[in-house]
Amino acid sequence: MPRHLLESKRIFNGLIFDVDRDLLLEENGLEVVREVVRHRGGAGGLPLFDDGRVALVRQYRHPTRRELLEIPAGRIEKGEAPAACAAREIEQETGFRAGRLEKLVEFYSTPGFCEEKLHVYLATELTPMPQSLDHDEFVEIVYLPLAEAIGMAMCGEIEDSKTIITLLLARSLIVADDK
Repeated sequence: MPRHLLESKRIFNGLIFDVDRDLLLEENGLEVVREVVRHRGGAGGLPLFDDGRVALVRQYRHPTRRELLEIPAGRIEKGEAPAACAAREIEQETGFRAGRLEKLVEFYSTPGFCEEKLHVYLATELTPMPQSLDHDEFVEIVYLPLAEAIGMAMCGEIEDSKTIITLLLARSLIVADDK
């Protein structure tokens, strides 16, 4: 059931996200405070080559204080379609242009406190292009057989949620196509 929003106050304006403090009236009459991260959302994709390998990127993620292995992805720019964002990020980070993008799913990353919605795609028909990283972006491209990447996700070596979701959905899509 929808809650009644009594008040919303912006308490932080950031470069990547903002934070609002909302006062809600619950069904039972209780007033509760919720802090909400406002984020435009993101998109990314799994580059899948004809030989069954995938390209992931290893990059430092400050909140985790270490490098993570992920699909190429980024924030959707104002007015940008999710598929265009995914294609842009794949090309910028890996140096491959996707001739075909197939949407796998969209999902909320952390709906308990954040409105960010992620859109993920399977990218195929890949053409080499120049890599064009942002000035503050440092990534290592890691090529793996899809089965190995899925195994890494299943045993906890890949810890990024969007990457785990994308790998498992790509596997189910490929298995379904083979039937």
